[in-house]
Amino acid sequence: MSTATASPRRLHRLERAALGGVLAREVMNFSSYWRSTTFSSTVEPTIFLLAFGFGFGSLVSTVAGLPYVEFVGTGTVATAVLFSSVFPAMFSSFIKREFQRTYDAILAAPVDTEELVTGEALWIAIRAGVYGNVPLLVAMVFGLDPTWGMLVVPLIAFVTGFGWAGFGITIAAVLKTIDNFGYVTSSVITPLFLVAGAFFPLDQLPEWAQALAQLNPLHHCVELVRHAVFGFEGWVDVGHAGALIGFALVMWRVAINRSEKRLIN
Repeated sequence: MSTATASPRRLHRLERAALGGVLAREVMNFSSYWRSTTFSSTVEPTIFLLAFGFGFGSLVSTVAGLPYVEFVGTGTVATAVLFSSVFPAMFSSFIKREFQRTYDAILAAPVDTEELVTGEALWIAIRAGVYGNVPLLVAMVFGLDPTWGMLVVPLIAFVTGFGWAGFGITIAAVLKTIDNFGYVTSSVITPLFLVAGAFFPLDQLPEWAQALAQLNPLHHCVELVRHAVFGFEGWVDVGHAGALIGFALVMWRVAINRSEKRLIN
C-alpha cells in the first residue's frame, strides 16, 4: 500500500503574505503622520504651480499653444510625484535601516530583501499616484477643463513614483551618511527637475540638451500627463510609457540589489 507524501508548498519570489505584511505595516504607521506627509507632498508643488502659473503667466499668455497656467498645471504633476516619492524613499529607508533598525526586525520574519524593497516601493508609489493629482485639481479650479484622459494620470504617477522610489531606496543603500543626500539632491534631482519641461518647453534648448532630456524620466512623465489631458499622440506616448516602465523596472532591481548588499552582506 503506497502512501502519498505531501510536497512542501513552493515559495514564490514575491510572496503575497510577505508583501501584504510590509504594506500593512506602512499603512498603520502612515496613519500617525499622514498630515505632515500630505502637506509637504502637495503644498510645495501647488506653490510652484501658483507662482509660475500666475507669475510668468502674467508675462507669457500661452506656451506650446496652451494657456500657461494649464501648461504648468499639467507639468507640475511630475513635480508632485517626484517630491512624494524620491525624498520619502531616501530619508525614510535610511532612518529605518540605520537608526530605528526596522528592517532588521522585518527581515527576522519570513520576509526577504526583495519583498521588503518591493513593498516599500509599492507603498510610496501608491502615495505618489494620489498626491500627483493635486496640481491637476488646482489647475481645474483656475480653468483647466476635465477630460477622460485624466483618469490615466494616477497610473502614470504610480509608475513614475515606483521608479523614483527605487532610485531613492538605492541612494539610501549606497550612501553611508544622511548628510550626503544633499549631493544627490543638488547634482541629480534638481537638474532633472528643472529640465523636465514642466515650467518651460524644451524645444528652445540646444539640441544636445534636448537629447539629454530624453533620458530624464520626469520629462517622459510630463509629456505623458500632458498628452493624457489634452490628447494622446499614439506611438509617441507608447515610447514615453515604455521609458517610464523601463525606468521603474531597472530602479526596482537595482534597489533590491544594493539593499541586499547593505542589509545582508
